[in-house]
Amino acid sequence: MSDTIPRMVLRHTERFAERTVMRRKQGGRYRNISWIELGEQIRTYAAGLIDLGLAPGDQATIMSPNCPEWAYADLGIMAAGGRTVPVYHTESLKTILHILQNSQSRFFFTHSPLFARQLVHHLSRVPHLEKIILLSGSVNHDHILSLAELVRRGHSLPRECVDKTLSGGCREDIATLVYTSGTTGEPKGVVLTHDNILSNIEACCHLFRIDERDQCLSFLPLSHIFERMAGYYMMLHQGVTIAYAESIDTVPANLAEVRPTIVISVPRLYEKMYSRIIERATTGPWLKKQIFFLSLRIGRNFTRKQLASETSGVWLSLARNLADRLVFSALREKLGGRLRFFVSGGAPLVTEIAEFFLAAGVPIYEGYGLTETSPVIAVNYPGRHRPGSVGPSLDTLSLTFSDEGELMVKGPSVFAHYWQQDEATTQALKDGWFHTGDIGHIDGDGYLFISDRKKDLIVTAGGKNIAPLELENRIKTDPFIASVLVYGDRKPYLTALVVPDFDALQKYAAHKKIDFLDRCDLICHPRILDLIRRRIDRIQQDTPSYKRIRRFTLLSRDFSASEGEVTPTLKLRRKEIGKNFATVLEDIYRAEGKVIHDTSYCIIERGDP
Repeated sequence: MSDTIPRMVLRHTERFAERTVMRRKQGGRYRNISWIELGEQIRTYAAGLIDLGLAPGDQATIMSPNCPEWAYADLGIMAAGGRTVPVYHTESLKTILHILQNSQSRFFFTHSPLFARQLVHHLSRVPHLEKIILLSGSVNHDHILSLAELVRRGHSLPRECVDKTLSGGCREDIATLVYTSGTTGEPKGVVLTHDNILSNIEACCHLFRIDERDQCLSFLPLSHIFERMAGYYMMLHQGVTIAYAESIDTVPANLAEVRPTIVISVPRLYEKMYSRIIERATTGPWLKKQIFFLSLRIGRNFTRKQLASETSGVWLSLARNLADRLVFSALREKLGGRLRFFVSGGAPLVTEIAEFFLAAGVPIYEGYGLTETSPVIAVNYPGRHRPGSVGPSLDTLSLTFSDEGELMVKGPSVFAHYWQQDEATTQALKDGWFHTGDIGHIDGDGYLFISDRKKDLIVTAGGKNIAPLELENRIKTDPFIASVLVYGDRKPYLTALVVPDFDALQKYAAHKKIDFLDRCDLICHPRILDLIRRRIDRIQQDTPSYKRIRRFTLLSRDFSASEGEVTPTLKLRRKEIGKNFATVLEDIYRAEGKVIHDTSYCIIERGDP
């Protein structure tokens, strides 16, 4: 009998029994959940759903922050023969209604009584939805069910009912509908089978040595396929303990508490870590600053020789050991002291950051994939690691490129179709090849490099092709810059919208005795504009002139999900930003001549007087 995801997990509950599978923060400390308890919860949730009428092939949606109940609901839905439809707990009501309508979900799990109350006012728009199940709290309404009631129903159903449904499932069954957040248009439901996901897990497990001695800190949204596969299913597959962070803001504190061996994240976390470390180093005492940057140079030289399979020599090895004792060991201790490696995905990682953490003894293994590929297409791993690349492709996949350089993929982890979207499926899948929409190439050693999304490439008025993401990521390595959007399609030169890191900028202003009233006042100050200009110029000093940002505008707020400017995973929605800031962007080009003309733009937040 072929495996399904819940069968794989339930088999492990017998193998690992009393070992810890999950940890959650309650009452000020982390508490452990055993594999046996996980198995009981999966069966209870599944039985409760079967008693409510969930049939094989039905959809059920989950909207919740990361927590054990998310996993219980997900695995319970699949154990009952259903299909999980995850949504971000920060998603708008409009988008959630669209997903509920399109997926025809019969059940909706949520942690929020407030959202449940909102949703009952729109039941006429989601006629398939039968019950809203609260993972915490209670609301007195016919369509809202408490978790206690679901559990009561689950306990009343004979165990054989769940066993029968479990044994009837097969690897080719649909496991989930994952709605892509999308940088354009409404989200599409990507249909993934148990085989799609399990084949991806199995291919990745051959590359990484992880087992029940490891512990992973979970904080990326489980509604994102990257975290769901790599930080959840793959961890369960290998018997790894999953510890849930309290929130994204508590990750630094939770790292010290949990002391994980594995952390999976998007580049934004590593960018913030890197910026804070560099900021502290540059603003500290002169001697500490010199020791830090000398150690960094030594560490980078050492790791580059290692990656190139060159001998480092006695003196470089001794210098690297000294640098480790003086600088890098303290950094690793702040990360919990047991961290073996990071994994990065979801967006490109700047090579400089990858080299920094590698020099510090904590490699970041960058990978690449898409929801439609379940998700991993390529990944760096121990023994095959080249910073700047996204690693070699998985052995189970075939890769090729179109004449325009677009990457195309074929293999067992590639999705079958979009849910109820035949035209979109036909455009994406041609002769079995999935067209990723990403431009890339493979070098002579088999490492895959991705330059940008095909649709995001900028073509200047002079006909030059520019990948904005590469430039944006380099600029974001500066500790004074939080976000940036490069603009210039069909324009004579590049411009940018730049969001400062206001914590760093305010400290700088205080140190330099620059008076300001608020953020708007700060970004308008000539010395601040000059600071950002100098820092951007330094970053792009070795860049060809046509790839340089000639002018920029500082913004008083970051790009916002509520304004539709970023996806829930913080990818830029360029078209929406272009619309929201159309006047600002065009004003940059209205400046006469070729002199630098950097400006500021103050956004009055909603609710401000």
